[in-house]
Amino acid sequence: MKPALRSTEQRMEFAAETARYRRELLAHCYRMVGSAHDAEDLVQETYLRAWRAFDRYDGRASIRTWLYRIATNVCLTALEPRRIRVLPSGLGDPDDGSGAPANRAAPSGTAWLEPLPDGWIAPSAGDPAAVVVARESLRLALIASLQHLPARQRAILILREVLAFSAAETAQILDTTVAAVKSGLQRARARLEELGPDPEDLLEPTDERARALLDAYLTAFEHADASLLERVLRADATLEATPFLDWQAGRENCLRLLDAHVLGRPGDWRLLATTANGQPAAAIYRRDADGALLAYGVVVLAATADGVAGVVAFHDPALVTLFGFADVLGPAR
Repeated sequence: MKPALRSTEQRMEFAAETARYRRELLAHCYRMVGSAHDAEDLVQETYLRAWRAFDRYDGRASIRTWLYRIATNVCLTALEPRRIRVLPSGLGDPDDGSGAPANRAAPSGTAWLEPLPDGWIAPSAGDPAAVVVARESLRLALIASLQHLPARQRAILILREVLAFSAAETAQILDTTVAAVKSGLQRARARLEELGPDPEDLLEPTDERARALLDAYLTAFEHADASLLERVLRADATLEATPFLDWQAGRENCLRLLDAHVLGRPGDWRLLATTANGQPAAAIYRRDADGALLAYGVVVLAATADGVAGVVAFHDPALVTLFGFADVLGPAR
């Protein structure tokens, strides 16, 4: 039976059975591919395939497991011809501290990691515990590290340790054996241990301390105030920005670069608070010669009790509208 010819009752049954999993499937696809744009497309493909196969769903696995099987395999197929998505810190060591502008081009064909708007994946029921779990499994540093795992190991790790599927369920989803799942999980854990920095005890974006750090960061940029940034950043803070290859380690180096080449004059920048990857974030606008504030990108902060440990700026204007903000503020161009 062709999908277009199915009855209204079948469409309603499909929606009733599957719609509630869309947000978590979006988060799953994002963990797999590291791109909000791609994750959205892959969820659409997942639901299209599920709809086409719905009349063959036999109920031996739960509808959730069945959807995860489709989504995971959609992601694995999509990942086959693609380069992994990275951050600058995943491509090499930090800058030498000379304070030169961060203008070295990344290698040709580099695919950059993208931030994920929290609003896309927040559990609709508003369960506080579920919200925290979702945020912790989407931290930017973790997503960046996951991208360096082989795709099937990445899938095994996510299914087992993030989504808490059993080894048997994971084997069913990936059409493999329990022994292969256990072996893949062991290798993925070992590789992630090599790749990942020590996990930071990040503040929830709703924490008053995190909001205060974000507010101070926004104010510092809008007022071109390097001294305020100095109070916001930790001594060991890092700073990186796509699409630049160079990145900074240490507050002194971060401030030197920002003060000399980024902050400019008061009013050059406007930042609007949001959240991404379970972290404080902001949509960035830069003023042009006509006085209009044009979409510039998104910045994500790693906020801790001791200050901001890391700043990642994504210089991609399309991300601003992805987060639900206008592409222009102020006078029309």
